[in-house]
Amino acid sequence: MIYFDQAASSFPKPPEVGKELIKFIDGNGANPGRSGHALAREAAAVINQTREKAAELFGCSDPKQALFYSNATIALNQAIKGLPWNQGDHIIATSFEHNSIRRPLEFLKKNHGVEVSYIPWNDDSDQFVQMVKNEVRNETKLFAVTHASNVTGAMMPIDKISKIAKENKIITLVDASQTAGHQSIHMKKQGIDMLAFPGHKGLMGPQGTGMLLIEGEIELMPILHGGTGGFSENPDQPDKLPERLESGTLNTPGIAGLYAAFKAYEDRKTEIVPRETILIKKLLKGLKAMPDVTCYGPKEDQQRMAIAAFNIKNIDSQEIAMVLDSYYNIAVRAGLHCSPLTHDTLQTAEQGIVRVSLGIYNTEEEVETFLHAIEEITAAYKEIE
Repeated sequence: MIYFDQAASSFPKPPEVGKELIKFIDGNGANPGRSGHALAREAAAVINQTREKAAELFGCSDPKQALFYSNATIALNQAIKGLPWNQGDHIIATSFEHNSIRRPLEFLKKNHGVEVSYIPWNDDSDQFVQMVKNEVRNETKLFAVTHASNVTGAMMPIDKISKIAKENKIITLVDASQTAGHQSIHMKKQGIDMLAFPGHKGLMGPQGTGMLLIEGEIELMPILHGGTGGFSENPDQPDKLPERLESGTLNTPGIAGLYAAFKAYEDRKTEIVPRETILIKKLLKGLKAMPDVTCYGPKEDQQRMAIAAFNIKNIDSQEIAMVLDSYYNIAVRAGLHCSPLTHDTLQTAEQGIVRVSLGIYNTEEEVETFLHAIEEITAAYKEIE
């Protein structure tokens, strides 16, 4: 199969990721932080070294504020719902937010009387930044912003947004689900207060892993309460991090695999132009040359992730994806991509969009095969007309 659904979950993984995961499952089933024996200490060491590596890679000053969750969605929920909210507080987000941000924000609107402004994105960075500035109020408490659209690959001007936030003493939360592992991110240098990401996308780690990194002194209330290994005499959740915001047994095998993924990412960070960036430019050029294909997202001279979003005439996007899967053995994703606000912005809510997303293991030959398939599909629908 040609796997062009990397934005949903990366595949295949670097060989060392699976090796480390299996090595831990086969060699150590102990619970980290719950016992004092050798296997438990070894498990705890895996957790700690992964915290330290995450903090190093993403510019977080304190590894104890690098927190593990089973995915980015839970990390984002902890970041958003964990802040103290009062009626009339205000949050700024974008029209390209994934439901992992939008739904927690809508929860706050309904249950805490918080107001939310979704700033529309139209691929004009300067205009977008000005709209953000215009929307800042005395009550604005949080910028909750995706780093890059999971539908079009468009990148938000995070550095400019975080600068506005610092000037107005607003907390910045960045959803790096599409950028972690692809783009260099340094929280301290870029002024990012909280950063959430999954392990299984651009970082090419195991599913069931995700992190929330906190830079500086931000007090979050835990959204989960339970066993933390230590401080067991206390009926309340511990005050210290990471225990305060991590309840229950961690996914130690997955975290061992995530550490291997971090190391692999560290090794490839020196690439001047990532392979997938070159391939997506070739793919987009081919799509845009087809008269019946409409492409969405950044212009050719703008920075983007390795994502191409398109439609063929007025044909339902799910139908195109089904044909690609059934007849060409090509995996893509179609529909609304858990981001209905994006489709409202692009006016594609009814048709959806076909999304192609590439990774480091995809090839030029696969791109050519895909473009040939789209040409054949387009021609076939013309004959039907």
